[in-house]
Amino acid sequence: MIKRQQIKDLLQSTAFGTEVTVMGWVRTFRNNQFIALNDGSCMSNIQVVIDFNNLPDELLKRITTGAAISATGSLVESLGKGQTVEIKATGVEILGDSDPEKFPLQPKKHSLEFLREIAHLRFRTNTFNAVFKVRHALAFAIHQFYNERGFVYMHTPVITASDAEGAGEMFKVTTLDFDNTPRTEDGKVDFSQDFFARATNLTVSGQLEGELAAMAFGKIYTFGPTFRAENSNTTRHLAEFWMVEPEFAFADLEDNMQLAEDMMKYVIKYALDHCKDELEFLNSRLAEEDKQKPQNERSELTLLEKLDFCLKNDFERLTYTEAIRILKSSKPNQKKQFKYLIDEWGADLQSEHERFLVEKHFKKPVILTDYPADIKSFYMRQNEPDAEGRQTVAAMDILFPGIGEMIGGSQREERLDRLTKRMEELNIPQDELWWYLDTRRFGTAPHAGFGLGFERLVLFVTGMTNIRDVIAFPRFPKNAEF
Repeated sequence: MIKRQQIKDLLQSTAFGTEVTVMGWVRTFRNNQFIALNDGSCMSNIQVVIDFNNLPDELLKRITTGAAISATGSLVESLGKGQTVEIKATGVEILGDSDPEKFPLQPKKHSLEFLREIAHLRFRTNTFNAVFKVRHALAFAIHQFYNERGFVYMHTPVITASDAEGAGEMFKVTTLDFDNTPRTEDGKVDFSQDFFARATNLTVSGQLEGELAAMAFGKIYTFGPTFRAENSNTTRHLAEFWMVEPEFAFADLEDNMQLAEDMMKYVIKYALDHCKDELEFLNSRLAEEDKQKPQNERSELTLLEKLDFCLKNDFERLTYTEAIRILKSSKPNQKKQFKYLIDEWGADLQSEHERFLVEKHFKKPVILTDYPADIKSFYMRQNEPDAEGRQTVAAMDILFPGIGEMIGGSQREERLDRLTKRMEELNIPQDELWWYLDTRRFGTAPHAGFGLGFERLVLFVTGMTNIRDVIAFPRFPKNAEF
């Protein structure tokens, strides 16, 4: 195949008069003369100017929106507005036709709802070109951040027999015949005849296995797909999503908070440094959307200002108890504007409470710590009871504007007696987690970790408002298309 040049490189070139070959997809074709061509290397198109008098009509008819073509010609300085270079074509070849009557992406603005229905083609739009370039940069930055700090990347299992979160909302993995399911004498499904000879599920977290590795390597992180069979159709939930989960030994809650804040600032800065064009496009897109909203619903900061603000300000740190005090006396609570009113210590904070703290009260990212033990997982380290005898755990949640909870983590309970007692209270079978308890039996040490919902990070950095628009092929209740 002929060596081709990327449009991204040609748009920055001044090698006028050089013969070049580009290959890409037609965005528009005007006046039988001007082709706007895009090859995915950047959001900008390059203009290919053809001499329609020297091309057969049959070929001209095939240069349609969505068609893949190859164009060869001279790189010249552009006389038109909007671009500095263009290609004066001497030859055009059709690589793949696109029927203009059937191709669903036309040169006009399409709604995000419509684009979700054609998720296999939405990558070809500027919005999704930008979103997924930013997603790539954030993923790369995460690996780079942990690599620079000596963390070992672990691949924890996707298929598991344990429920790390204790929520029970897991997808079952089985090879049993649903029409002829084997049963035990008491009528229950006989999983001993299943592939793994026991009940197994898709993982909701790699944390428990991550802790095992941290007790050997000192510092590890996982970055992989996780699954939750929660029947939720909100703009913040997916059934399949990606999690970043570091675990590190000889660390406490303070170390955990600092690592999380450092990571967030690092990856946001990386995106700002490496996705300038994409973020400027998304910034403009969000500003246009904001204009359609009532004045009181518009953002105080632009997308770029919001990202920059996160870099320049320390995250606010406060305890759950302090947060409850603020929320209880807040205007939305006093005026009964919260859907879930805060009336006592021990309440599980909802998204509306988290966003009030971040967006209205502190107006910056917030780290909440020391939650009531009753609303947190069994593996979180128990604090000494407070002055009123209330039991809290060394947990932390990081809350971000527009998102709510971005990160959840804790110092882990390393004391065997405390951990087993808590498992007994919650009826968690110790024999099923014998391997996890072994880390507390043999060389136990203080350790901590957290989980970052990767799609929520992408949502924040891109300014998109629906989590289904920041993952390539979203999985949610009653939908597994593509």
